[in-house]
Amino acid sequence: MKFTVSSSALLSLLATTGKVISNKNTLPILDYFLMELKDGELKVTTSDLETTLVGSIRVENMESDGVIAAPAKLMLDSLKEFPEMPLEIEVNDTTWEIRINWASGSLSIPGASAVSYPAVQTVGAERKEILLDVDTLIAGINKTIFATADDELRPVMNGVYFNFEPGSLTFVATDAHKLVKSAAEIADVDFTASFILPKKPANLLKTVLLKEEDPIKVTFDAKNVIFNLKNHTLVCRLIEGNYPNYNAVIPTANPNKVLVDRIELVNGIKRVAVCSNPTTNLIRMDIGGNKINLTAQDIDFSVSANESISCSYDGQPVTIGFKSTFLVEILSNIDTPTVSVELADSTRAGVFKPVYDDKRTTSVLMLLMPMMINA
Repeated sequence: MKFTVSSSALLSLLATTGKVISNKNTLPILDYFLMELKDGELKVTTSDLETTLVGSIRVENMESDGVIAAPAKLMLDSLKEFPEMPLEIEVNDTTWEIRINWASGSLSIPGASAVSYPAVQTVGAERKEILLDVDTLIAGINKTIFATADDELRPVMNGVYFNFEPGSLTFVATDAHKLVKSAAEIADVDFTASFILPKKPANLLKTVLLKEEDPIKVTFDAKNVIFNLKNHTLVCRLIEGNYPNYNAVIPTANPNKVLVDRIELVNGIKRVAVCSNPTTNLIRMDIGGNKINLTAQDIDFSVSANESISCSYDGQPVTIGFKSTFLVEILSNIDTPTVSVELADSTRAGVFKPVYDDKRTTSVLMLLMPMMINA
């Protein structure tokens, strides 16, 4: 196995695929890149048994095919030290030594046989297939991923829920305190199906998709999903189980409606939250008469803060408490200057929506559970 490749192209490929490698691998071979050379193309595979990412680049001066397992940390640490230059890589098929040669020197890295590297998961015959627009996929994951949970008892909440219905795709994430639902109109969807994508591959996908322009082919069955990109293939095991009925917790009758400048509200919350109780991060909102009064206090340390923000309000005066960190998180993930907040009363969830100037094919709804305000 011998070929020539650009140092920066190889480093970029290994750095991207290397994001899959876990710090606590159960199999020593998973700390390696599986490198496969065939027909002038170098294919690099990484896996943590749950998620597998395969990337490929074209190489030059290829002399023979071959497969080897290359130690990930050593390869990355070595390649980071090179400027852009051609590297000649040669593998000894008997000793598994990887030799990297360049104009003024060479280095040697011990590789390993690739025989024990786990096979990539596949999807079964009962698969569903759909072409998804890159922007739809990135927006859906970006809008929802921050609301996923880290809950060992309820693993279904540790990922982004994809719900396909004729003409639409809905992305949902919740941790029982906050919930985000992002729906997009997609004419090509003519079936009903759903799956839960774990958080790690969702974050990986978000990174890899930034370099993509063409539609992404998504193939899935009950256990696995495959995302086919231009130079990468992401395969991952889905979270099994039934996702909670999210529509049931979204309040429909919200007579009190607030329109407020999002940045002004976020900054006001951040200033006032400095004086909130560090355990609860409770911030109290008194809304009425086109004003939002923000109050926070920590009785133990005799500190308090308040700020008044102007808004457009339609409804009865209402007092409600929220966790400030969640509130900032939700408002920071809305991308419009103005945000709409819909409230029923102090015990029911607040519904946050972006306010767009034009008609969109996507809709975003964020929900935050209130906190008790001690009288």
